[in-house]
Amino acid sequence: MDQRPVRIANFSGYLGDRATAIDEVMAGDPVDVLVGDYLAEITLAGLVAAHRADPSAGYVPVFVDQLRPHLGAMAERGLKVVTNAGGFNPAALASVLREEAQRAGVELSVAHVEGDAVFDRLDELVAAGHRLDNLDDGAPIAGWRATPVAANAYLGGWGITAALAAGADIVVCGRVTDASLITGPAAWWHGWGREDFDALAGAVVAGHVIECGPQAVGGNFSGFTGIGDLRRPGFPVAEIVADGTAVITKHARDGGTVTVDTVTAQLVYEIQGPQYLNPDVTVDLQHVRLDQDAPDRVRVSGATGAPPPPTTKVAAFGVVGHRVVGTVFATGTEVPAKVELLRSQLDLDRPDGVTVTVTQVGVPADDPETQWEATVALRVLATAPDATTLADYNLVRRLGSLYLQSFPGIFHDGASVLQGRPVPIVDYWPGLLPTAALAHRAVLADGTALEIGPPERTQSPAQPVHPEPDAAPESVPTVSVPLGVVAHARSGDKGGNSNVGIWAADAAAWPWLRRFLSTDEVRRLFPDAKGLDIVRHEFPELRAVHFVFRGLLGTGGSSNDRIDQVGKAVGEYLRSRVVPVPESVLSTTATEARR
Repeated sequence: MDQRPVRIANFSGYLGDRATAIDEVMAGDPVDVLVGDYLAEITLAGLVAAHRADPSAGYVPVFVDQLRPHLGAMAERGLKVVTNAGGFNPAALASVLREEAQRAGVELSVAHVEGDAVFDRLDELVAAGHRLDNLDDGAPIAGWRATPVAANAYLGGWGITAALAAGADIVVCGRVTDASLITGPAAWWHGWGREDFDALAGAVVAGHVIECGPQAVGGNFSGFTGIGDLRRPGFPVAEIVADGTAVITKHARDGGTVTVDTVTAQLVYEIQGPQYLNPDVTVDLQHVRLDQDAPDRVRVSGATGAPPPPTTKVAAFGVVGHRVVGTVFATGTEVPAKVELLRSQLDLDRPDGVTVTVTQVGVPADDPETQWEATVALRVLATAPDATTLADYNLVRRLGSLYLQSFPGIFHDGASVLQGRPVPIVDYWPGLLPTAALAHRAVLADGTALEIGPPERTQSPAQPVHPEPDAAPESVPTVSVPLGVVAHARSGDKGGNSNVGIWAADAAAWPWLRRFLSTDEVRRLFPDAKGLDIVRHEFPELRAVHFVFRGLLGTGGSSNDRIDQVGKAVGEYLRSRVVPVPESVLSTTATEARR
């Protein structure tokens, strides 16, 4: 097997990512494998309805449109493509791609990976004693408030590896872990075995960095003002060598940049602590090191691996109600009284079972220079257990009837149409299931099924406990500035938990940052976390403090009522908080934090 680094290029970070991404990657620097991630947890919830309405659907049709123009070039260059665009129906997507290749007159072998769909086996699994305990609170799925409509286990990368080794050019998956899209090709390329844990751990880290596309090259980055032209950031490439170390880079022709900070931002994104669990390996992130080898080239090393856990996560979804959302605006003074009047008017004749929540977004400026500086949005959310009750309440009609009888100046965006149709609230259940209970297999173009057995060795890892920092000296002169002047942050979601990583842009700020960001201090800075369990960890190599806010997102992004549904802006909110920074730290690091 060729031992040069395998070059794996991402072309999608989620369903809805830039549709021209494959065009751009195909026109970019030479690569060996293209990978596309479409299945965020909240995306799976959205695909449920399509699959229930039409069992032949449930995959991502836009992927076919993206790939179609490039089938000939892919065959000519010998490129491999791996994607989870199969969603709930990878076999159907694989069949469609074979038809596309035939129409294009090119020889491309398409395989799919299956075994993640366990919905039809739920009763059997529960009867066999598998409780599918909730990952967060340990409760069995039998006590879930929802009736499941879909359930998919997170598979590892060995089905992908097997398909590629059998000659597949395109491998279509359903719910594999995001990093499996990268570990599968890396293991195939380098000939790794299932117990090459350190190499696998390095590939998982590289996969975690590039799985979200442009985020690794400056997208959604708190230091975006220092990047330059960020109008169309490119998609990242991971060059993974045989020992699992990697270089993260990008196509030279594309926008954005790859720096230690842009890679750090992705490393601390959507993790639950230093132990990063994957069905193929348990990754220890505590000693991961990032080095800027050259412009737009960051070396990632230091990851170590251990046997994977005996269980994998099952993402189950069920409908728990319906909701309708409308937005009106309030301007000027006495906004709290205006909100209260609106709320009380919407409560009149409200049927039993309907809940209405009015959320004020923003605060009017003092002495505003424009009307819009004086205006705030009022988001109105109505929910009910069933669609009929909610439709009868008719939130849009009620809002529309208040324009002559509510608070002064009430209006809605005249260029938009309020949508009154109730939509389902899809709840999320992250259950645990032994990997040995899965029927993981790769299915080749001729129907041959390659069975992927469970790992021979497993272990039950636990997150380390990091002590709270000692209090900072009180006599040090400080200046009150936003935390973001000296620190970057990135936040995201895992089920009902929101996480945020906050790191020092310069080594000189790290000793202060780790002392300052205690759990109590973060709880003070982030009042939304009042009453929540907060887990704190430190990553000294990354100069980062990491927090998990358990339950901030309810039971998951698809069902919670927060406007910031999956916690994307929590980090930026924390960076906006004014904190006392030592003068000595500020003088040496303020410029660095803006880069």
